[in-house]
Order: sequence, then structure tokens, then C-alpha cells
Amino acid sequence: MKDYKSSSHAVWDCKYHLVWITKYRYPVLVGDVGLRARELLREIARSLEMTIYAGAINRDHVHVLVSIPPQVSVSRAVQFLKGKSSHRLLSEFGALRKRYWGQHLWARGYWVASSGNVTDEVWQKYIENQVPEEPDDNFKIV
Repeated sequence: MKDYKSSSHAVWDCKYHLVWITKYRYPVLVGDVGLRARELLREIARSLEMTIYAGAINRDHVHVLVSIPPQVSVSRAVQFLKGKSSHRLLSEFGALRKRYWGQHLWARGYWVASSGNVTDEVWQKYIENQVPEEPDDNFKIV
């Protein structure tokens, strides 16, 4: 996966494996909510010039292998992904608003690892193998 990106003064390839969970680990990312979350994450990533290489949306957490431009910090990218998706999902789904009345869909914090110490293929296989115990309607981000 040597598809380097470039800007006017830099050539880069910065990929990160991100994981974050729903608040209280409630299993709410199913059905239409999961599909909409996938669409929103793709849309938000494009707006920040990020590329999603692989991802999985499970009932209570999200895995993403994403390329983040060097001018955007990882924490800022996660802030945008979680914040904008939470706001939109809560405004579109009344059931989520009822459950998360404090306006926070995602739990605080996230897990991140750069893909430099493991090959991208290993990360992709790991994310693809994130299957919950019972079928989750196969929400995959491609």
C-alpha cells in the first residue's frame, strides 16, 4: 500500500488504527444507525482530506484504519470524527436522543496506533475479523 499523498511542500503516508466506543458501551450501532454512522464517518473523513482504508462498525464500537494528513493532529481528527458523527446521529435518531440525553454518543477517549510497526495488511485483516458473537448486519467501511 505505497500510495503516498502529497501537498505543495510534503509527501506523506500517515496511517492510524483508531478505535472508540459508545458511551456506556450500549449496543446502539445496529440497523439504520450503523449504516448512517458509516456514511457520516466517510463524509467527515473526506471533508478533512482523510482516507479510510478499512473499518468495522460493531454494535458498541468502531474500528478504522485511516490516513490523516500531517497538518491535522490525530487528536483533532478523532475530535472531528466523533464530534460531528455524534451530533448528526443524535439529531437524526430520536431513540438515540432519548438514551443519550446528555448529547454524548461516544465515550471519552479513544485508542490509536500508527501502522508503522505493523503492516497495513495485518491491520486490515484484524479489522475485517472484528466480528461480534452474533451477526451484526456486516457493517463494513470500504
